[in-house]
Parts: sequence; C-alpha cells; structure tokens
Amino acid sequence: MNEFKNTMDVFKLLEKTNCRKCNKPTCLAFAASVFQGKIALSQCPFIDEDILKKYGSQKLEYESAFEQDYIKVISQLKDRINQIDLESRAEKLGGKFLNKRLILKIFGKDFGIDKNGEIFTDIHVNSWIVPPVLNYVLSSKGAELTGSWVPFRELETSIDWARFFEHQCVGSFKQVADTTPSFFRDIIELFNGKPVQNHYDADISLIIHPLPLLPMLICYNHPEDGLESDLNLFFDSTADKNLPIENIYTLSTGLANMFKKLAKTHG
Repeated sequence: MNEFKNTMDVFKLLEKTNCRKCNKPTCLAFAASVFQGKIALSQCPFIDEDILKKYGSQKLEYESAFEQDYIKVISQLKDRINQIDLESRAEKLGGKFLNKRLILKIFGKDFGIDKNGEIFTDIHVNSWIVPPVLNYVLSSKGAELTGSWVPFRELETSIDWARFFEHQCVGSFKQVADTTPSFFRDIIELFNGKPVQNHYDADISLIIHPLPLLPMLICYNHPEDGLESDLNLFFDSTADKNLPIENIYTLSTGLANMFKKLAKTHG
C-alpha cells in the first residue's frame, strides 16, 4: 500500500480542476485534507479506480487535538451512562423507557439512548448534539418548567459564557433570519417549531424543544422605519438546572451553525 508523505503527494494525483464537488474550495485544499485524514481520497469525483486501489484504503494516523478531545469526552460520558439506571431516569427527563432504551423527544423526533450511551434515531446525528444529550441524561435535575422566559445571560450559571453566546449564537441566528426568507419555515418543518402569539411584541415568535426540559423561544422583529431587525433567544428559567450551561451553549451554537449551513445551501 502506497503512503502519502505530504500534501503534494496527494495533489499530484488530482485533475486540478478546482470543481468544488468535494466541498473544498480548491484541489490543493482537498489534498491537504486528505493528507491530514479529514476527508477520503474517494470524495474526488475524478480519481481513477486504479489510484484508489493504491491509496484509497490507506488509513492515516493523524487526528486533530479537537478530535482526540472529543473522542475522549464522549468515551467518558458513555462510561458514566453505563453506570446509571436509564429506566429510573426516564420519567424525570420527560422521556420514556422502551425496548431497553431511554427515548427522548429531541427537536420533535425520537432519539433512543441505550446503556452503552449509543444514540439511535432515524435522522443523522450531528457530533455537536451528542455531548449535550448524554449530559442531559446524566445531569438533568428534572426541574419542572416555569414558563418564565429569560435570556441566556440571566441564567444563574451563565456569567462565563454570556459574552460568547451573544456573538456566536444570537448573532448567527439573526444573520440567517435577515438574509434567508425560509429561515422560520425551516425551523417549523425541520425542528418541529411551534409558532406562539404576542411574545415580547415580536413579529415572529417560535418555540423549539432541543430537549424535553429545555425549550428555546426565538423572537424576531423585522426591520422597520429605519430601525434594524432584532432577534432574541430566551430559555425557561430552569434551563441550567436541566442541562449544564456549557452544554446549553454547545447545543445553541451548534444549531446556529447548522442554520448557517442550510442558508448557504439555499443561497
């Protein structure tokens, strides 16, 4: 089996069309990602079968520090899941226990978690959603929702995260809402959003449920009479009792980034 010694070894095999069908901006960027083990050589549509036989099944040992940390964290969470009684947690978490799995409604869809911490669902599971889900199973206090909505910065444990949240999450949501007409329709269709009336005098108000005991209220005002548009996110006042604040941040920013990708696709 031939091995790549550097990025140029990969680049020499490519057609150099910069076609972007591999979702990379250039063939050189694609070659760098292949060498680093981030993408498979077979994702180039112009690679010959003979070349793939020589290089395609090569397994590179490279992993980014982030990937290593992520794998370590997930492994630790799964070990902890294995030590708890999922059936006894089901009712407290707003879920049910069926066929030896804890079933939770996440964005309106059924997610099953087994005793090994594996997640089962009919849709693709994004990597950013796994730590919050497992931490919800492990850490949620099952606090009853109050119906009192507060911004992220007013949650009791948010002090170290609030500044980043406004920029990384609220700002991203607002950008997509301003530029993508289908934004709120997508929330309703893809994430089981429920329109609500007259919340904070917003033009559009929607509630989504990333987790059973973690609803999120999105309020948006269109630009008007020289005023900029305005978007705000609110959580039930019990949010950081039902999920650690860092996982609320991860879940919210992951959702915002997903919508940015959807908006780019629509564009």
